[in-house]
Amino acid sequence: MNEPIVRALGIHKIYNASMHNELHILKGIDIEIEKGRIVSIVGPSGAGKSTLLHILGGLDKPSRGSVILAGEDIYKIKDAARSRIRNKKVGFVFQFFHLLAELDVLENVMLPAMMNGGGRPKAVVRKSAETLLDRFGIGNRLRHRPAELSGGEQQRAAIARALINEPDVILCDEPTGNLDSASSAVIFGFIEELNKAKGQSFIVATHDEAIAARSHRTLHIKDGVIE
Repeated sequence: MNEPIVRALGIHKIYNASMHNELHILKGIDIEIEKGRIVSIVGPSGAGKSTLLHILGGLDKPSRGSVILAGEDIYKIKDAARSRIRNKKVGFVFQFFHLLAELDVLENVMLPAMMNGGGRPKAVVRKSAETLLDRFGIGNRLRHRPAELSGGEQQRAAIARALINEPDVILCDEPTGNLDSASSAVIFGFIEELNKAKGQSFIVATHDEAIAARSHRTLHIKDGVIE
């Protein structure tokens, strides 16, 4: 068995905890995600998939519980330290892409590396971004704005952006949710290719059973618990 890349222990997430209408989204979740694996998290809308993903990636603090990432209990360290770990070790891909409209594709992909403070020269970052975009078949779209790209092209750019800092784990929140079946298959093909070539771990929240079937492991979440 491979070493865990992320481990979550007793994760609860409660909104409005001090009020009568509290919403208990996650209810004591324990999971381990092994290095080099593609893991899908499936379940109905409102089950807590996205919330769990955000907690695993250091974006949203749990009400109770621990997340061990890069050997650190990330919610017991200072915000700045958690941000450094997140920026270096984790990549994020979202359903709605979240590309910045005022930047072209190349600039969008380069942005996390330029903000990371890792010391890589801009020319090196640019070359890495161009290589990723070429690999994803949109190397001819470097200077286009996001609005000029198809949905599938925007998601390829978003994945390239998630990979620019060479993270150990990439968290994908409904990465094919806005795409047709053909584009979805292409996008997941890129995920499989990267997993095999680089050994990077992917955690994918999805409604798509076809995507889940191609993963190494599938976790089913319902009513805030892993079944």
